[in-house]
Amino acid sequence: MKLVTIPIPDDLPQVLKMSDEEFGREARMLLAAKLYELGKVSAGSAAQLAGTDCLTFLALLSRYGVAAINIQGEEVEHEIAAARKLW
Repeated sequence: MKLVTIPIPDDLPQVLKMSDEEFGREARMLLAAKLYELGKVSAGSAAQLAGTDCLTFLALLSRYGVAAINIQGEEVEHEIAAARKLW
């Protein structure tokens, strides 16, 4: 796995009332949630980035205002058409 280093102000975790470890976990989750929301990665890949299992990741998304079901555009139309065929 690759490691990304992002400079942050020394006191940022403390300003946010987090330990350095908590801040790191939160940063990973935020990155994973945003990449998932933008459709750049799957839920499984985002969960791995966040350091959790897929079901936990999907459950945590609501804390960040991100929908767990992430389908867009043509995918929505395809799902609606498939659902209509079931009726």
